[in-house]
Amino acid sequence: MSLKILSTQSSDETFIAIYDFIEIRFGKKSADKFLEKAENVVALIAEHPFMYKGTSIDNNVRIAAISKQTSLFYRVTETSVHLLYFWDNRRDQLFL
Repeated sequence: MSLKILSTQSSDETFIAIYDFIEIRFGKKSADKFLEKAENVVALIAEHPFMYKGTSIDNNVRIAAISKQTSLFYRVTETSVHLLYFWDNRRDQLFL
C-alpha cells in the first residue's frame, strides 16, 4: 500500500533552489537527472516509508539520499509522507 505524498512549501522551495543551482552550474541534462533521481526516491518512499534512517531528534523524520550531494528530509504519518526539505550535503552539518 502506497502512502500519499505531500510536499511542503519548504520542500518545494529547496528543491527548486537545488535544481536551479545544478542547471546553472552543470547544465539542464544534469538538472533533469537530479529531478529523475528525486522522483524515483519519492516513489520508493511512498511504497516503503521506513526504508531510510530516522534522525536522532525524531524517528518519524527520516533522511533519504537523493545523491552524494543531496538528501531529502521527510516525516511519516499513518496515512501520508510529508516532504520537509531537500538538503545540499555540502552545506554545514545538521543534527544528523
